Amino acid sequence: MSIRHSGIGMTSQRTRMRMVERLRQQGIRDEIVLSVMGEVPRHLFVDEALAHRAYEDISLPIGFGQTISNPHTVARMTELARAGGDLNKVLEIGTGCGYQCAVMARVAKEVHSVERLLQLTAKARKHLRDARVINVRLRHGDGHAGVPTAAPFDVILMTAATTHVPKALLEQLKVGGRMIFPMTKGTTQHLSVIERTAQGYTEKKMDVVNFVPLLPGTG
Repeated sequence: MSIRHSGIGMTSQRTRMRMVERLRQQGIRDEIVLSVMGEVPRHLFVDEALAHRAYEDISLPIGFGQTISNPHTVARMTELARAGGDLNKVLEIGTGCGYQCAVMARVAKEVHSVERLLQLTAKARKHLRDARVINVRLRHGDGHAGVPTAAPFDVILMTAATTHVPKALLEQLKVGGRMIFPMTKGTTQHLSVIERTAQGYTEKKMDVVNFVPLLPGTG
């Protein structure tokens, strides 16, 4: 049996636990997030030729000029999304291979995810099925538009960098909700967190990151 389908084996489990310990040393404090990171089989979401590197703290190519984020970035964004509390409904912009989506699905009741590339949407659907993730609704579409029919969302998570926040997405946040996204300013990117309050929106700049850009349209 290949590593791709042997995620329940002891070797893979030990490898995931080493990854979790590394995440803890890197500053991830949310024990629920750490537990989920140890449960989700990251090797199912990368090409089989790269499966042996799945639990290293690196991003990996997934085709079509896209990447799967490194585990620390996924854990950090999930930690910021949870903010220590339970989540009901989450919107993800940029499904990619489906890994961040699978992690969010373990900490939220319902995840909606939009991917602009049709072939990646199909791959993510298969990966999520292989990982037995059932509380996710995938859509092929332009992430700038979000999913207004499912709004409002507790959290909107963007996995591609932008220079401005699409107004449509801000409007789909519930009051008390948060948007976590990489913001590009000049030559640098930072994770940003926008919170919607009854009075408007507040923004905080967080960690330095490196994401592919958020593109309009579909492909």
